[in-house]
Amino acid sequence: MIRTTNNLRISDISAVDSPEKIFNEIPISESIAALVNRVRTDIHKIIYDQDDRLLVVVGPCSIHEPQAALEYGQKLLQISQPLSAELLIIMRTYFEKPRTRTGWKGLINDPDLNGSFDINKGVRMARILLLELNEMGLAAGTEFLDIVIGQYIADLISWGAIGARTTESQVHREMASGLSCPVGFKNGTDGNTLIACDAIIACSESHIFLSPTQAGKTAVFTTTGNKDAHVILRGGSSPNYSHNHIQQVTKILQKNNLREKVMIDLSHANSQKQFKQQLVVAADICAQVAQGEQKILGVMIESHLHEGRQNIEPGKPLRYGQSITDACLSFDNTLPLLEDLATAVQQRRQTCIR
Repeated sequence: MIRTTNNLRISDISAVDSPEKIFNEIPISESIAALVNRVRTDIHKIIYDQDDRLLVVVGPCSIHEPQAALEYGQKLLQISQPLSAELLIIMRTYFEKPRTRTGWKGLINDPDLNGSFDINKGVRMARILLLELNEMGLAAGTEFLDIVIGQYIADLISWGAIGARTTESQVHREMASGLSCPVGFKNGTDGNTLIACDAIIACSESHIFLSPTQAGKTAVFTTTGNKDAHVILRGGSSPNYSHNHIQQVTKILQKNNLREKVMIDLSHANSQKQFKQQLVVAADICAQVAQGEQKILGVMIESHLHEGRQNIEPGKPLRYGQSITDACLSFDNTLPLLEDLATAVQQRRQTCIR
């Protein structure tokens, strides 16, 4: 008898429905497909200086309550319409969370917040929420963390991000080269921006790799490359959103014949993990834009209905509309920030005319 050598540390394997099955169950509509394609095109135009608006990806650090996310989306849509001449606003809809050690891994992985990992439920919840947001006219952005989960929701995503912990990962660069949406690569957690620039170069090229199809079968994928990739500055050992930091990164981009455009994450290391510090970072970005800075293509903002964050505690109800991951700005504090960004774009236009 041959002794087994496989799966010695696997305690359970549970089947997950294929993307194809869930697509058929929760299909995209013609109107939503038109919105997603239009917003992706608009982002492309911003990257290539054909649209002078700022791209703004704003919303909760992570989604854990679809109803609260819908309420946030409705509020965001109301203010995005009057600012649409200056800002292209996309809602941040993050369903996966990277973990340095352990912790809640996001709505798709653990929708019941209890370690049960009902992924079949989670992907459906995420897809339904994305459909509802897009149906109301609000485009969505997300982080692509797991290289398979994107198969379930990528058709509903207008903008994607590769996080600081995975920017250097070759499999994520390959995946991004085949994504249909524009993708931002964050600099490393230590502040290394060169790896994000390298990621853009890799992502823009064709790649061949193994991946499951929507039918759930393993196949060889050949990509054409993603020409809409860009750098996201999120800070490292210190913030990196200043004019000098932006010039340093765009010089590297220029040297490699890449678009001299960067996005600024107002949160994370740029805010030194102090959520209200996002307002200080935003003020600096507004000043740079108002003075005519063309190299800033957009910003990311962590914002929820209520400010701060809370812990998941067994037996204790969560406060509705408050983050359970990174602390966020309140919606009330987000509104004037967006208005300031729009004003900065107006001032930049006047500066460029002069």
